[in-house]
Amino acid sequence: MTYRLTEGAIERIVKGEACEKPNLQVISSKKISSQGADRYRLLLSDGRQSYSHAMLATQMNELMETGEMDDLCVVCVLKHLCNTIQQNRRVLVLLEVQVIAKGSVVQHRLGNPQPYKPGETTSSVPVPEKPEITTNGAKASHQPLAKPTPSVYSKPNVTAAAAATGTGSSSYSIKSSTPTTPTGGRVHSIASLTPYQNRWRIRARVTQKSNIRTWSNSRGEGRLFSVNLVDESGEIRATGFTDAVEKFYNLLEVNKVFYISRATLKTANKQYSTVKNDYEMTFNNDTCIEPCEDDADLPTMTFNFVKINELEKTQPNGLVDVIGALRQCGDVSTVIGKQSQREITKREIQLVDQSGMVVALTLWGKDAENFDGNGNPVLAVKGARVSDWGGRSLSVLASSQLIINPDIREAHLLRGWYDKEGSNMDFTGFKSEMGSGASGGGTNWKFFSQVKSENLGQGDKADYFTSKGTVIFLRKENCMYQACPTETCNKKVIDQGNGMFRCEKCNREFPDFKWRMILSVNLADFSDNQWVTCFQESAETILGKTAAELGQLRDSNEAAFDQVFQDALFKSFIIKLRAKVETYNDESRLKTVCTTANPIDWQEHGRRLVDDINKMSVA
Repeated sequence: MTYRLTEGAIERIVKGEACEKPNLQVISSKKISSQGADRYRLLLSDGRQSYSHAMLATQMNELMETGEMDDLCVVCVLKHLCNTIQQNRRVLVLLEVQVIAKGSVVQHRLGNPQPYKPGETTSSVPVPEKPEITTNGAKASHQPLAKPTPSVYSKPNVTAAAAATGTGSSSYSIKSSTPTTPTGGRVHSIASLTPYQNRWRIRARVTQKSNIRTWSNSRGEGRLFSVNLVDESGEIRATGFTDAVEKFYNLLEVNKVFYISRATLKTANKQYSTVKNDYEMTFNNDTCIEPCEDDADLPTMTFNFVKINELEKTQPNGLVDVIGALRQCGDVSTVIGKQSQREITKREIQLVDQSGMVVALTLWGKDAENFDGNGNPVLAVKGARVSDWGGRSLSVLASSQLIINPDIREAHLLRGWYDKEGSNMDFTGFKSEMGSGASGGGTNWKFFSQVKSENLGQGDKADYFTSKGTVIFLRKENCMYQACPTETCNKKVIDQGNGMFRCEKCNREFPDFKWRMILSVNLADFSDNQWVTCFQESAETILGKTAAELGQLRDSNEAAFDQVFQDALFKSFIIKLRAKVETYNDESRLKTVCTTANPIDWQEHGRRLVDDINKMSVA
């Protein structure tokens, strides 16, 4: 049986010309092992020419591993790409192939292919046409030069590489239109990067930079951060772990431009990134990052602001850019992460704009701890997540960028409006008026009887609501435990009996510990009562003592310790609660957790009650 190959396909592909679904033969293959997925290097033939700089995409490895694709097989290349790597070498990557005939069937090399060497008949510098020389009326013919390079037309001792990069002493040096780095290397565009390139270098601007976060899994724990990089061709997300945090975090500043090379490229995980790129970057021990002073031609961070009154038109869990003046700033509080079961710091603030609406924005971690709301600054957030909690609310993610008083036109207009009239306006919240952060006000007010009658927490997602509750009982037994003193770990420690305390999670021993609280409280209103679990900060608010102070009393003065719990009885608070049915040992029960507890601002609470009465009277 005769198999027809697409002659000339290799040259057209390497030159970047269109070549639809060529038939090629795999003359030989070689498995290359790496830390990630194994790769297969191929020697391809189109019957006329062969090419050794070819790779099979890792997602097609199964064809080689199962034997369906073997040496001397004939394939139809359905999808491919050709990348330029070091020294302008072109690497052909087969992304999708269809095996036409196995090598065991073909059994021989088709045609008489000769090795193809790019550049043998072309050059980056045009070759001047040689005039025909006439001698005594006769024409003298001249053969074209085999390798026309700039060095042919300059000094004999200047190499083609030197001429192409503008080095050496040739007076015919050419300045390439492709950007170069300070060391003379070619700059690649972000859009051209793929995991199949070995060497590349980009010049990009940092448009977003996360805080340093911690991670923990079965293999250990560490720190990480991420940045978004952009150039004229597109953007890409880059992440640095552990050692890269120390090496690059302070170097990479938002809105600065850098040369970056020798990082690892892999397929992007869209669950953690909204960047429009199929690949993402990881900084490793070999990564090189150099500041670039010439940044005039690169795009800067751009915003597509959504007015606060238009947030209701945005789908929940979507990302938006928003700008607003700070109206109110709540206190720092803590919640327990659903997956990590760790305590997470948060702060809720309120933003307003000229639309007359107010929206709650939640800050997390270091953003919450370090935020300073003095002077009611203007805040711009790129990539805030929209939630339908309380109608609409916003949350700053690790991938978001929070900028205080940005030097942009929208911020200056907002500043002038707020100082002139906005600071004295009454604003409307989504579904109901937003309360004071200090008083713990919020939306979705419920009586405790409604928690049961409306079956809150019975759905797939937790229900959040706000109530006014009075403490009628406290369980002081097992309300405290000795925890690991490490800042990011709250695991219970084991007393070794020798003055040392061991944390199994950190696999370390410490000479001390910190006190943590898990307090069960029975709260009541006029309609019913509800058992609520309060963690660290909310428990400290209800008891009026810090965990450290309570721990000291527990060890030194049991009577004073008991008195703290007695003094907390019959005090009232504005509390935000999370209700969700959870299953323990095949038994389902409603678990209600206090996310924040605040003393009552009676003036604010009175205004809310008056509003409720007015609404009922109108109805």
